[in-house]
Amino acid sequence: MNGLTPVSEAALAPVRQTLRASAESQVAEFRNGALQEVSAILASAQAEAAQIVTDAAAAGAASARTEAALRSSRVRREAHELVLARQSSVIEELRHQLAGTASKLQSDPRYPELLARLRENCQDLLGPEVSVSSSSDGGIIAVAGSRRLDLSLPVLAEMTLDSLPEARELWNR
Repeated sequence: MNGLTPVSEAALAPVRQTLRASAESQVAEFRNGALQEVSAILASAQAEAAQIVTDAAAAGAASARTEAALRSSRVRREAHELVLARQSSVIEELRHQLAGTASKLQSDPRYPELLARLRENCQDLLGPEVSVSSSSDGGIIAVAGSRRLDLSLPVLAEMTLDSLPEARELWNR
């Protein structure tokens, strides 16, 4: 997050650490599961593609070889689509669980202090005339004229997740 004062950055450090630790743990679990599923899907797709190629070679005709190439391409595309769909599902589940974990911070005894720091950050960024309201998901939302700053817990959790190298690695596979 750019634009925060050093005091604000320091004040948000415990929240970031808690969110980061939770996100890192969840990312590691989901990444390992996703990688295992990806390997199994790719192995299955490669075996199916190999069988298609073998069948086409046995037929010996040019049309059979052309058909095998088309099938192999389709199988690879379908395997890739399955991998992408699974990754998307894993990522979405991770985001959902992380949002739930973030909302539990409202019961933390340090939550009122966090809200105060968030309000200060809003005033620093948007000015003293900022209108600040509590978010139903925890955290706050600030409005100053046409500018809006969403510092709700799910948004802060999402920003933390997006900043994790492990998460970006899983997303970019």
